[in-house]
Amino acid sequence: MPIYEYQCRNCDKRFEVIQKTSEDPMKLCSSCNGPLEKMISRSAFHLKGSGWYATDFSNSGGCKKPACAGPQPSKTCESSTQKAS
Repeated sequence: MPIYEYQCRNCDKRFEVIQKTSEDPMKLCSSCNGPLEKMISRSAFHLKGSGWYATDFSNSGGCKKPACAGPQPSKTCESSTQKAS
């Protein structure tokens, strides 16, 4: 169930209420019986688990480094560069 935020127009009291979406909005303040205004507030949103972001966009560099990149090339890289020459 969503959480709705209300503010009283008379006493400026703000409070949150858990309501079903099918329920009618509150109309009177519980403190002063003044008229209530339903506020628009930010919703909490949180993605959990591994998804498209973790699998597709986690590398900021874009592409992977080649196997031969590094301070000392491996023997397989040396033999492949000799064949290419």
